[in-house]
Amino acid sequence: MRLILLSLRLLCLACLWPTTLLNNRFPNRKKNKDIYLGEHAKHKYGGRIDYKVKKQDSTKSLLIKTEQLLRIEEHDFAMRPGFGGSAIPVGIDVQVESLDSISEVNMDFTMTLYLRHYWKDERLAFPSGNNLSRTFDARLVKKIWVPDVFFVHSKRSFIHDTTMENIMLRVYPDGNVLYSVRITVTALCTMDFSSFPLDTQNCSLELESYAYNENDLMLYWKNGNDSLRTDEIVLSQFFIEEFNPSNGLAFYSSTGWYNRLYINFILRRHVFFFMLQTYFPTMLMVVLSWVSFWIDRRAVPARVSLGITTVLTMSTIITGVSTSMPQVSYVKAVDVYLWISFLFVFLSVIEYAAVNYFTTVEEMKKLKQAKISEFDAAQAMAFDGCFHDTDVELSPFPPLGDLSMDHQVSSQSSTVPDPPPVLGMRLRRTRPLSYHLQLIMSNSYIIDSYSRFLFPLAYVLFNIIYWSIYS
Repeated sequence: MRLILLSLRLLCLACLWPTTLLNNRFPNRKKNKDIYLGEHAKHKYGGRIDYKVKKQDSTKSLLIKTEQLLRIEEHDFAMRPGFGGSAIPVGIDVQVESLDSISEVNMDFTMTLYLRHYWKDERLAFPSGNNLSRTFDARLVKKIWVPDVFFVHSKRSFIHDTTMENIMLRVYPDGNVLYSVRITVTALCTMDFSSFPLDTQNCSLELESYAYNENDLMLYWKNGNDSLRTDEIVLSQFFIEEFNPSNGLAFYSSTGWYNRLYINFILRRHVFFFMLQTYFPTMLMVVLSWVSFWIDRRAVPARVSLGITTVLTMSTIITGVSTSMPQVSYVKAVDVYLWISFLFVFLSVIEYAAVNYFTTVEEMKKLKQAKISEFDAAQAMAFDGCFHDTDVELSPFPPLGDLSMDHQVSSQSSTVPDPPPVLGMRLRRTRPLSYHLQLIMSNSYIIDSYSRFLFPLAYVLFNIIYWSIYS
């Protein structure tokens, strides 16, 4: 019986010996098979990977190590650093990338800038042998405390997200933090157009903490006046005269005092565009209206059409300027120039209306006198039988009443001794104003003669006063 059991054991060993020998010669065969099965399962189940055999994701491992290094799970980052103590100082540094647009109609401006925050959070301190900082993106920002800075009087703003969110977080071993973000903001700018287009506008972008007042957070410029840097900015209608930072306090009755930072810049408008589009055409229309003074006063269609054309052109210029400007309740400098120029054009039309009226009155008087003279000549021929030529001008005798008055005046003047003449003094007879008006009305061409010099002289004087005041 024992011999039978021994023979069975030897037989089993003889059967198992080749398998054991193969396993010792090919130790990685099973592992390769598992990998093969894993790849086969990947294709079979639509991209799912057998994580038992796949190598661990290095990025996920690094993120886990970063959170462990910064001990994020050990602290409550909903509270500010140093809660319950003094206000945490947060330094601000701004680099203006571009000033995209300035709208007079909406009274706002659009600016793209890099906003950088500096503060210290000892909860983020970590040991480092080489004292090097660590840089992260927006994913870690959502897990720690950051200042809640917002833009006062902003209408629209957004953080650039191409190709990723333009957010950078840099943590130093001692707990100092740099938080940088690239923002485009559209903010209100209260503009004064009383000197438009010869104006200078003062605009500012204001930064402030939304939730933390001055007892919890203190905003300040990191490097003083050097905290605000700008790239070379070129605008189409404005010239940037100055960029400077400043700070102040803002009070809210319900929450208290808050630190506020200002980015101030001064814009001076380029006037050459408006000279080409508004001032030069207006001057040409005014000068064109003076051409009618040299046209014959009897050429009614020519002078009337010229006057109406200049008036309508001035109305078009005024309307075009008004539509591109905000509806303000005060008078702008361009309004003063346009409306006074329009007044000059309108007066040139009124001037011809007066000339035409006086000319018509003068011709009617001459026609009436001609009829009366013809009637007198025919009546005289009926009485004495002689023909009196009306073309011969005879100086009429003065009336008897005038002779008696002249005689009385001469007799009175003879009784009063004349004063001795003074050397260099000429006696002139002063004529009343009505005499000059009657002279102009009887000779209407004098109005055109005076207008040829008075209108240009008055317009040149107006331009001198205008440009000396507004420029």
